[in-house]
Parts: sequence; structure tokens; C-alpha cells
Amino acid sequence: MNMEKVAQAFELVIANIEKISEELDTDFYDAFVEQNATYLGSAQLSKLSVLTENNDKLRQLSLNRMEWQKLFQFVLLKGAQVAPMQANHAMTPDAIGVIFNFIIEHLNKNAELRLIEFGSGTGNLAETLLVNLQKKVDYVGFEVDDLLLDLAASMSEIIGTNATFMQLDAVQSQVIAPADVVISDLPIGFYPDDKTASHFEVRERSGHTFAHHLLIEQSFKYLKEGAFGIFLAPEDLLTSPQGELLKKWISAHGSIMAVITLPKSLFNADSKAIYLLKKGPASHATFVHPLSSLTDRESLQNFMTEFTKTVKL
Repeated sequence: MNMEKVAQAFELVIANIEKISEELDTDFYDAFVEQNATYLGSAQLSKLSVLTENNDKLRQLSLNRMEWQKLFQFVLLKGAQVAPMQANHAMTPDAIGVIFNFIIEHLNKNAELRLIEFGSGTGNLAETLLVNLQKKVDYVGFEVDDLLLDLAASMSEIIGTNATFMQLDAVQSQVIAPADVVISDLPIGFYPDDKTASHFEVRERSGHTFAHHLLIEQSFKYLKEGAFGIFLAPEDLLTSPQGELLKKWISAHGSIMAVITLPKSLFNADSKAIYLLKKGPASHATFVHPLSSLTDRESLQNFMTEFTKTVKL
């Protein structure tokens, strides 16, 4: 990866986003979508000479897929500084994508993979996997927010990855081909539609049900038997007030393959963990590993070595 080219491209894209934001009197993310459309030649603002000049320079850099993905990640990080999103829309940290990638490669040795993501958001997690997984991936992302959908789809088109994004509420059941893997940076909070929630086994009988619990149950409806789901969730997922309902459901329909706790510094002091669940009986005891750092190579290598030795389908 040529980071000098990525840095040059970043300056060009940010300059265009700022110009578009000024011209249209809109926010960073709308301007980002418009910039991508302008680069692809499908926006009216393409007639502005400064945008055309910068996009011509951008094309001349001939970025490869990894460089485009890294560029867009930097642009999203810039957006998080100038226009922070609500917590459930925030970009999934790239280091989480690296761990998801490692888990998928270790547990699924097939040359082809069908992958569904609940809450695809900005598309950063999707693109991290689509660019780095060493297999042909049939990816489908579910997202309710139309701006995030436009952003993720336009990024995917420029990078050149094969991704399908669908505007829908992942809690609502869909008729769709089963997947080898379901992933999600789970949106946290209560699901407001008690009537829909009443059809789930993890439902809370005396109030709203946690949306992230409903999504975990829903994931098993889309998974092939023996397949697995990877979820970024609160560390207290199984010990929260509704945790017993979720644990009971998991024990009846699957198993907890691994729980990997993560540094609090990644999430503004919130405690989160990666939960690896299998649709089917356990092959081993739950692998539990605290990751104190995602930047220390020795810590990461130790985790990967222990995970590889222990975790099997």
C-alpha cells in the first residue's frame, strides 16, 4: 500500500467535500456521498471546475482496492471529528474488522462465502472484509438509514467490491438465501415495536426488548446449520437485565464459541466484546480471551495463536 498516494488522495477528497458542502449548504456526509457521485460521473456538480480537476488528479493516482479502502476510512475518521454521528451509526473501528477477518478465515476454509451484515452503517466494516478476505464473498448488508446506504454503496462502487445493500430493518424477517456467516456491530438499545418483538423467544415480557438481543436471535434464521455469527456487543451482554433470556435461548439453539473482551479506550470507556456464536452444538468449551491492546503485536499474536489452537467448528 502506498500511503503517500493515500495521503494525496485524502487531501483531494476532503477539498471536494468541503467545496460541495459550501455549494449545497449541507453536512459532511451528504457532501461525501455527492463527491462519490461526482467522481463516478453521476452528479450535477461535476460541472464545477475545481471538483473536476481534483477528481482527475484522484484518478491519475490509480489507487488499488486496499488504498481506496484506507482512504475512505480516513475520510470517515475526519467526518467523525467534524460531524460526529450518533453512537449506533459510528464507524466500526478498523481493528475490529481485522479480528473479524481473522476469525472468518480461520473458521471458513471454503473458496466462496455468503456473508450477511446487520446494520451495515457507513460500510467500513464491510469494505475491510471484502478487500481483505482471501475468498469470493457474496455480501449483503441490511441498513435502515438511507444516507448511510448511499454512502456505503457509493464507496463500494468506487473500490470495486461486490456488495449488495438493502434498506430494511434487520429485526423484520426477510426471505433470503442462508448465509455462512452473519456479522454485526450491534446497535444498542430497546426495540420500540413490542408487537414484532413478541414473535421472538428472547422477548421481554414486561416492557421493550433489547434490539441487540432480537438481532442475535434473528441471525440464526439466516444462518446455515453449523454456521456462525460474529457480533460486537456490550461486554455485559449475558449479564444485563435481559441477559438470562438470551442465555436460555442460546443454550437451546446454539453455543457460545468465544468471547473476546476489548480495550475500553476503543469505545469512549464503554465496555465491549466480540461474541462468536454457532448455530449448533459446541465443539469445545467457550474460549475467553481479554485483549488489552489492539496495537501491540505480541498481544495480538498471542490471541491469534490461542484462538487457532482452541476454536473449531
